Amino acid sequence: MAYGFSTTLNADFDQVITRVTEALKTQGFGVLSDIDVSGTLKAKIGVDKKPYRILGACNPQLANQALDTDPDIGLLLPCNVIVRDEGEGKVTVGFMDPKAVLGLVDQDRIGDLAAEVRSRLESVRDVLSNG
Repeated sequence: MAYGFSTTLNADFDQVITRVTEALKTQGFGVLSDIDVSGTLKAKIGVDKKPYRILGACNPQLANQALDTDPDIGLLLPCNVIVRDEGEGKVTVGFMDPKAVLGLVDQDRIGDLAAEVRSRLESVRDVLSNG
């Protein structure tokens, strides 16, 4: 997909949430928001879905640099990470591609930051993939 990248794990959904959160920390990210999409859909419209969460990940130092460069860039933050139960013990972890999203801002410094953020998120994906 042009706006993200992912990995699929053979693991329990809740364990993957914990693993993702811990792996993000190793790259300087914290989780600012945790949206339980399946829980919200069930509560609001009575639709049953497999577990699906959106984690809003933020690296404060890199976010600060981006905000100093363009105060409106907050419209494109934080970096969303999805955790989606595929069934049969498979869980997909998807990462938004900051280069695709932040590429909307036509500034070299933002492009450099987006590349740094992508590299860190790819490292998180690789840690998860390798176990």
